[in-house]
Amino acid sequence: MKRIFSLILAIVLLSVCLAGCTGNSSSGSAAGNSEKFKIGVLAPTVTEGWDSGVTYYAEKRCQALAIDGEIEYRLFRCDSGEDVSSGVEQLRIWGVQAVVVYPQWDDVEEALQALIDDGIPVFSFEKEPDCKGLYRISFDNEDIGRQSATYIVDKVGNSGTVILLNNPSAGAVSTLRQKGFEEKVAEIAPNLTVYTYAAGFTREDGQRAFEDILSEHDQIDAVFSMSDETSMGVLSAVREKHRTDIQVITGVGGSQEYLGMIAEEENADITLQTVLYSPVSVEKVVNRALALLKGERVRQTETVSTTVVDRENCERYLDEKSPY
Repeated sequence: MKRIFSLILAIVLLSVCLAGCTGNSSSGSAAGNSEKFKIGVLAPTVTEGWDSGVTYYAEKRCQALAIDGEIEYRLFRCDSGEDVSSGVEQLRIWGVQAVVVYPQWDDVEEALQALIDDGIPVFSFEKEPDCKGLYRISFDNEDIGRQSATYIVDKVGNSGTVILLNNPSAGAVSTLRQKGFEEKVAEIAPNLTVYTYAAGFTREDGQRAFEDILSEHDQIDAVFSMSDETSMGVLSAVREKHRTDIQVITGVGGSQEYLGMIAEEENADITLQTVLYSPVSVEKVVNRALALLKGERVRQTETVSTTVVDRENCERYLDEKSPY
């Protein structure tokens, strides 16, 4: 009887453990390889926009590595710092060997630092929580500004009128992009006239702001926008006002909708461009985590190289399954 009771108890405990890894989480593994590494991912719950792309691409890469028999993974979708702490505890129970996180929530440092202190490496994508020993991959916002300036000058020349749309609410992201842009313009095209206005990172904000800007300026040669969503709003305003003077509209992101606009023949009269600030780069974070577990040397910090996309190369970045 004791043996039967013990068997029943073991089955119940196993069921409880498995239940803790379902619901708002997903996992994967491949059979036949006993040397698989265990990687945990903590990513946003959201189902649309840039943040949802982080979750999509992180799981896409983990699935591919699991199919290849290199890893097992558990992905937890989080809405708060409390969800992160809960996910960390469940990953510990599971025996996680490395954690990939996109820490957009407050109060995550303690849980992440505890992992690092216990010898479990933590790889952060873009964000920089206050943790010692953290691995991080991020974008070079200042270079994004420099590359955008170079692109605009290449298209419109060393003189003309450019509208710079910043977003003060985006903090350092906006500040660094503007700094890179203005310094590069001063270096390569000091006769370019740049007017700065604020616009949020949404299509509605971009359209609303640019409608007013168009009424103030009879001639605009180019627009440096810091977000694809803003750029789509700018394009809408230009079309509604039937303006034909704008030669270039830049963006930042890699939104599938904006990439589609770049490729569309009806927009061939305006050079549309974006600089990739894509959630697909989270796949590199997963790759770095696996490399470290394999014993390879991995840099503590790494910057994603700046990639400019326009009509010439946009096709290679289209992904109909991407939520962003």
